[in-house]
Amino acid sequence: MLDFETFISRIPGQTVICIGDLMLDQFVYGEVSRVSPEAPVPVIAVRREETLIGGAGNVACNLATLGATCVFVGVVGDDEAGRTLGDAFARHDGRVAARLVVDPERPTIRKLRFVSEHYSSHLLRADWERVSPVPPAIEEALLAHVEAALPAAGAVVLSDYAKGVLTPKVVRGVIERARALGKPVVVDPKGRDFSVYRGATLITPNRKELGEASRRPLAGLDDIAVAAEELRLSAESEALLVTLSEEGMLLKAAGRASVHVPAYPVRVRDVSGAGDTVVAVLALMLATGAGFEAAMRAANAAASVAVGKRGTATVSALELRSHLLPASSLASEEKIVFDDAVLAERVAAWRLQGLRIGFTNGCFDILHPGHVRVLSRARAACDRLVVGLNSDASVKRLKGEGRPIQDVVARADVLAALEAVDLVAVFEEDTPIELIRRLRPNVLVKGSDYRVDQVVGHEVVAADGGEVVLVDIVPGHSTTGILKKSGQAPDRAGGPALPDALPR
Repeated sequence: MLDFETFISRIPGQTVICIGDLMLDQFVYGEVSRVSPEAPVPVIAVRREETLIGGAGNVACNLATLGATCVFVGVVGDDEAGRTLGDAFARHDGRVAARLVVDPERPTIRKLRFVSEHYSSHLLRADWERVSPVPPAIEEALLAHVEAALPAAGAVVLSDYAKGVLTPKVVRGVIERARALGKPVVVDPKGRDFSVYRGATLITPNRKELGEASRRPLAGLDDIAVAAEELRLSAESEALLVTLSEEGMLLKAAGRASVHVPAYPVRVRDVSGAGDTVVAVLALMLATGAGFEAAMRAANAAASVAVGKRGTATVSALELRSHLLPASSLASEEKIVFDDAVLAERVAAWRLQGLRIGFTNGCFDILHPGHVRVLSRARAACDRLVVGLNSDASVKRLKGEGRPIQDVVARADVLAALEAVDLVAVFEEDTPIELIRRLRPNVLVKGSDYRVDQVVGHEVVAADGGEVVLVDIVPGHSTTGILKKSGQAPDRAGGPALPDALPR
């Protein structure tokens, strides 16, 4: 049984070890409008810069964003880039325990990319790296860190970028130690010789890697299934999962027929780091007790989220859950966003079209006619309506124990099904002020039970030349009233019930 609700609920208690090649990813974004007078090369006018944890470290970031804990084991140089990575891991709210071994003889792997924002294309990449096996002393230090962390871990990821950290000795040592304790090992492989990963629980080549390792043409799914089984047997692994880009994924587990799942229909914006997302989710699902097929379906859903974002992206548990337990229709599903970057991109596209952006917000715990009227009239005041939706934790803080009645995915689902709603943006804070500052709507809509000066964000909208619109509410309709009629307790124990339609 594919009980994704149970598996996802277990994520916060999981610890996954990730060991592999760590990199510092740096991006310089700007506009290109002229050619250099010094040489026939484009000149980029820098607008912004971004520094990210890359390589195997992106697996750790995905695990942390999903709500799990990651013990990351890797190698850095005795340099500024290595110290930058250590500081970056520390910003993951304690969800990444970085065990970084310093090798003074090699630089921290660093990749600097220059990107044209107008054309969304890379102009140049500069690499700082030394591709060679780490020395024996570093191998021993890496294995010691893994061995110390294994007893508390639910799974292990070997993220191989073929830069020298995952030597045969390190790979064999990790797999043998993990197997001795019954811990699943997921491998994101490199190279043509998979024998080094012998005994791993699950190996995840892409189509190209499978073809090179099996040395056979892969014309269709039948060929892929045959090659996957041959490679699984030769590597003595329990299962092999082939990622097939726009064709989805194919799983071949011992003693079972191959299973193929198609990719989700999604607008692909960037495939960078999608493989890291896949192995992170696979390992995490196996750690929660999911079987191979359930893990594959979860990873397939997560990949569809990751490729829909710009740059090296991570996926949250809410995003994963919303795709595994999807909205009633694809159109509704596409309206629900949990990621600030995706929200910014959607709204920016509307602004380029000259559209007037409206915003309102609420808990929307039990949708009723009062909600519908406010949303309909809000949409009439703008060209595109964004609805801010309080997260479950936020509703609980505002309304007390027992609330929300429906979780955030269900509430977002219902809102997204309404024609008046163009986008549902989930926020964690008690008020939507930060969301309003990021969104900068032209119109801010509230019910007429507020005065303009009581509406959260009115100053932000007014400063941008926008307006606050108050719409009449429907008397006698509220979630509180519905709960009272059904015999539910008031929102706050010992206190008065609070209006639910549009909290401040």
